[in-house]
Amino acid sequence: MSTAATPSRARSSQPPGATAPTPANAYRNEHQRDVVNRLKRIEGQVRALVEMVESGRPCEDVAQQMSAARKAMDKAFYRMMACTVMEAVAVSDNDTFKEVERSTRILERYA
Repeated sequence: MSTAATPSRARSSQPPGATAPTPANAYRNEHQRDVVNRLKRIEGQVRALVEMVESGRPCEDVAQQMSAARKAMDKAFYRMMACTVMEAVAVSDNDTFKEVERSTRILERYA
């Protein structure tokens, strides 16, 4: 008896009859991980801000860190809005999806 897998079942990560994930679903999963990671970093920044204020750090130091946290929150917001745009074009062809994704990354970078 041979132990080799049949070609149709070899290395299949999906159950039989399942369809491949669409670009929009793959984008959404990646996007959600990214936004959660950003929010966790922001949460850490805010905790550090509380500690800075409670320990009496200079106002300018606290203000600088507040500015960084605010900018991080803005980037998380733009990332969320990019997801909205990507979902809107998910019904388009793959080339359009990739081009819009590239454009939203540019907007996020310079926003």
